[in-house]
Amino acid sequence: FQAEDGIRDSSVTGVQTCALPISKLAKVGLIAFAMIATSGSVNAQMNIEITGVGQSLFPVAVMRFVGENQLPLKVTDVVRSNLTRSGAIRNVEVGSAELGWDINPDYKSWSNRGADALAVGNVTKLSDGRFEIRYRLFDIRKNESLGGLVVTVTADDLRLAGHKIADDIIQKILGERGIFSTRLSYVIRSGKSHRLVISDSDGENARPALSSNEPIISPTWSPDGKKVAYVSFESRKPVIYVHELSTGRRTVLSNQKGNNSAPSWSMDGSQLAMALSKDGNTQIYKINANGTGLQRLTRGYSIDTEPQWSPDGKWIYFTSDRGGSPQIYRMPIGGEATGAAERVTFKHGFVTSPRLSPDGKNLAYIARVAGAYRLHLQDLASGEVVALSDGTRDETPTFAANGRYILYATRSGGKPVLMAVSIDGKNKQMLSLPGADIREPAWGPFMD
Repeated sequence: FQAEDGIRDSSVTGVQTCALPISKLAKVGLIAFAMIATSGSVNAQMNIEITGVGQSLFPVAVMRFVGENQLPLKVTDVVRSNLTRSGAIRNVEVGSAELGWDINPDYKSWSNRGADALAVGNVTKLSDGRFEIRYRLFDIRKNESLGGLVVTVTADDLRLAGHKIADDIIQKILGERGIFSTRLSYVIRSGKSHRLVISDSDGENARPALSSNEPIISPTWSPDGKKVAYVSFESRKPVIYVHELSTGRRTVLSNQKGNNSAPSWSMDGSQLAMALSKDGNTQIYKINANGTGLQRLTRGYSIDTEPQWSPDGKWIYFTSDRGGSPQIYRMPIGGEATGAAERVTFKHGFVTSPRLSPDGKNLAYIARVAGAYRLHLQDLASGEVVALSDGTRDETPTFAANGRYILYATRSGGKPVLMAVSIDGKNKQMLSLPGADIREPAWGPFMD
């Protein structure tokens, strides 16, 4: 497809897209976030509760795409649902009317209907059975087209097409990359059953990557989003595996004597850090992604665990009780032999679970406060710390790929849930799974 103002071709997990050059609407202060909606593939209905959404939401009209009725799933339903959960967009009611992507809209009429932006599109079934979806966004305020996308997908990837279109709308309106096309992993425990689940960011297309009668903990995504490393107790001891999601192929990364725990990928995916107790007390090690080159990084009498690579590749952050109680430290990636570890957290007496934001500016962690375990965020430049939760049993935080939200496991009303909170603490979304214990969340990276 050729457009009058040029295109960019790319191919992502079987989806072909063409992006037209864009201009940006004014930012509105909130960053898009998509949470889980339904998880039919794992035979359970997810419940969502959204709080803290502001009143100044950006009004967008998403019209039904021309030809969309031939689809087994309406792409605009996915787009509208994503935008609703963004915390920044309000869908303008447009009913079931259709508008094609090549129209010249009546800007004044749409302004009178309360829309600041208008999304339109067409769906064409190709000879090979795939669907070509053309979408365009208009700035109603400025009376101009902002460009759009051409996405070619199979019927199985229609939801992904909707996510990509919603991401593009977020990019154009907020000036920030959308995260609807990213994926989540989490562990569901029901009775003796443990399932590692991979889902879209809205919870659809949920599939169990691994089912076991023994615990599964600490899932973590490779930087390219193609693999997940985790700890499984299926051998009646903690062993670290690397799981290739497209094929289901698993390889043992570490099965040393004692505990093998807390895997963490380097930014280029070539190595993982982990915590091993093979030589006595638990210490930090790193290993090549193919299982070779094991190297010990910390050497002491304390417990050192939960390693996390810094985004710039210069540091490894970790939890240690070397000062008497757990705190967060960091050391050079070559280990303590190349530079002393330095303490990072000072505001609380008990701190665990370090997680670095993708831009390396913020550190999320769990601190014990008056007997409660709560999520906190520390600005690494200033040292300023803010509490993002008033819970009592928060654990395992994980950043969204754009760094604007943190997903974590907690309890609400005595029941296990996942909670997502914006880094300013204003927007929260809670996910619960009736009759099951949901925990160990990990948010996947951007998929280019």
